[in-house]
Amino acid sequence: RVQLVESGGGSVQAGGSQRLSCAASGDLRSVNSMAWFRQAPGKEREGVAVIFTAGGTVFINDYVRGRFTISQDNAKNTLYLTMNSLKPEDTAMYYCATSPWGRGFGGDWRRDNRYNYWGQGTQVTVSS
Repeated sequence: RVQLVESGGGSVQAGGSQRLSCAASGDLRSVNSMAWFRQAPGKEREGVAVIFTAGGTVFINDYVRGRFTISQDNAKNTLYLTMNSLKPEDTAMYYCATSPWGRGFGGDWRRDNRYNYWGQGTQVTVSS
């Protein structure tokens, strides 16, 4: 089993920056990709970014590319999401998730049913 704990959310003004962290623990041998998702009120959960743990390949969703960066610190078993130039439409609950599927397996990385462990989420609120 994998436990995930997100932190780093809060309120920020438009144009500002935040860095979210996701600390992973437990049996991480089965983890082959880690991702950030977000869900705004009244909207479906959507994939923001993914990193494949073997090799570090990254995919970023179009609507945040150039503003958000996903990274990992293997020594600390921690996943990060660095968010710059934040917009009010980035306001959402942000979740990290892990999957046993590596790159090229398990279907579209943006589908949430590809992931089997989830954190509790951290709220990000961007004001204009």
